[in-house]
Amino acid sequence: MVTAGLTFVATTCAVAGFLLLLGREPPRPGEEGRPGRLLWVLVRAGRLLRPPGAPRDLRVRIESAGRPGGLGVRELMAAKVAAAALAGVAALPLAALAPGRLGLVLAPAGAVGGFLAPDAWLGRLAAHRARHVRRDLPAFLDLLRVTVEAGGSVTSSLRAVSERTGGPLAREWRAVAEEVALGVPPADALDALATRLPQPEVRALLAALERARRHGAPLGGALAAQSRAARFALARRIREDAARAGPKIQLVVALLLVPSVLLLVAAALLSAALDGGTGALAL
Repeated sequence: MVTAGLTFVATTCAVAGFLLLLGREPPRPGEEGRPGRLLWVLVRAGRLLRPPGAPRDLRVRIESAGRPGGLGVRELMAAKVAAAALAGVAALPLAALAPGRLGLVLAPAGAVGGFLAPDAWLGRLAAHRARHVRRDLPAFLDLLRVTVEAGGSVTSSLRAVSERTGGPLAREWRAVAEEVALGVPPADALDALATRLPQPEVRALLAALERARRHGAPLGGALAAQSRAARFALARRIREDAARAGPKIQLVVALLLVPSVLLLVAAALLSAALDGGTGALAL
């Protein structure tokens, strides 16, 4: 019983460690909003299970992730319920194989993990999208400053720059320009953009645009200053991410991979000791 428990825990730690080290390849440009067939299957299955009420901030998280695949709050809650049911059923064989009372924990833990998996997927999409926005923002600000200083209006400049660039930042500004052209008040369009792009750098740009719209403040100098600040912030984040990468890898190795090997060795030694003791008693 003890040997089986040690082996099970060691295998779990090893799998978790390798998954954390390998990670997941980020989506390619233009594929951030494609949820895949599995998610839509979960959505259709979850609708039959009558999903519960959604958290208040779920809509904001969906918007900050770029509304992948046109998913709404109801669709995501349905996917969460279906994923919980599927993970709970999938955990039952593992619970039957787990030693002792560990099986009583695996089944509900699998259901909880399945329910939270769409949230983790949504957060990963939002983080990947935020990295793209911060990477593209300095060049976007420079192009916008040049276009504005050349005599173009803010709306026409935003449309021109967004049509000549790509990425989530350009798509969102292109949507704002189209909404304003269709008659949406600029303040409402910018408020919706702040929900979809909650990064501080974007909010600073929105504040500069609002000051220019209300008070006629010159926009070229503000855009140049924000471009420099965005480049500085991007370089700082790159250095911070590089500094955190090494300790993260060491933490995974020290807390998951090394203990998994030690637990396997302990399980082998314990099994050999028990087998030797049984043989001695038989003699």
